[in-house]
Amino acid sequence: MDCRRDCRAEDGYTLVELMLASMLTLVVMGVAFSTFDNALALNETVTQLSDSSQNLRAGTNLLVRDLMQAGRNMPNGISMPSGENALAIQRPSPPGEQYLFEGQTLQAITTGHGLGPAISGRDTDMITIVMDDPFLEELELYPADAADSKPRLSQDGSTITAGDAIGWMQGDGNGIAPIKEGDLIYFLGFDGTTIQTVTDVDLETGVMTFAENDPFQFNQPDAEAGSITQILPDLCGDPPPGETEPKCETMQIRRVLMYTYYVEADSGGIPRLMRALNHFPGQALAGVIEDLTLRYDLVDGVTNPANIEDLPYTAGGELYTARQIRKVNLHVGVRSENVSSQTKDYVRHHLSTIVSLRNLAFVERYDTEA
Repeated sequence: MDCRRDCRAEDGYTLVELMLASMLTLVVMGVAFSTFDNALALNETVTQLSDSSQNLRAGTNLLVRDLMQAGRNMPNGISMPSGENALAIQRPSPPGEQYLFEGQTLQAITTGHGLGPAISGRDTDMITIVMDDPFLEELELYPADAADSKPRLSQDGSTITAGDAIGWMQGDGNGIAPIKEGDLIYFLGFDGTTIQTVTDVDLETGVMTFAENDPFQFNQPDAEAGSITQILPDLCGDPPPGETEPKCETMQIRRVLMYTYYVEADSGGIPRLMRALNHFPGQALAGVIEDLTLRYDLVDGVTNPANIEDLPYTAGGELYTARQIRKVNLHVGVRSENVSSQTKDYVRHHLSTIVSLRNLAFVERYDTEA
């Protein structure tokens, strides 16, 4: 058979066809790689936004909650040891700093404009918030010579013996924590208020101790004013005629919670928002924090200054104190931990909110000291 007429040759691709096919393949692969790269970049951005948003929520939720509870059951503050020869009262502070509580009264809010470290060239604020423990009820305290069954304060104010109220010290293990070393106790007596730090507690015998040289220096019985010595209840004395039980002057005590918020910069290169209870070490709430700014709206019934950086504050010859804070303007800024491959910068997230201090919201029109 003559193949020149009846058979077809098995021809290959021409060079032009091969080039066209290669170009088409490269275009398709380029589109696919570009789409994949964009998807990776989008996933990275979403992850960073999610991380920064989570940090922002974690960093603000507790702070907002504590601000709302500031001054609970003690809106007018608590007297602190003061006067001649009184030791300075130590305030919980960022690492490397040692700030003090100023004045004679521990307020529900102690401001701290610019007292935190500088992050990205901008100073940060700190704040100390005081409230009572909402779970542990108030306890009525009797003088040292009351019956053994009564919770009693020693005659020098250095110990409390719980008596039949030992459960108050022991807690219930179900939300009510036992009294422990480092706790703060608020004393409200007929002659005023004060605060002391628990330095030792024996939950079996129901005795807690307030020794001197505590971390705050609240325990100063020899201070001229503001100490436990000035408000000790009188001894019970003899029963009234016809009665068997003596009439005892009593006082009330509550556990106090003090929270201090600040930014810690020296933490492995990641600035973190810290929350310190009393004088215990701070616990990290969130990172990476770049901004913590607090401003305060005040009430005086006339000018009502707003957006004040720090207290006490003087304007027009008037002195404004933390007792007049009604709102806190809070701004928190966070960023992602890693730089975005697209923008070559961090992903940042900011939140600004206003928090009403509901325990300080009532203004007594007849209170000339407010």
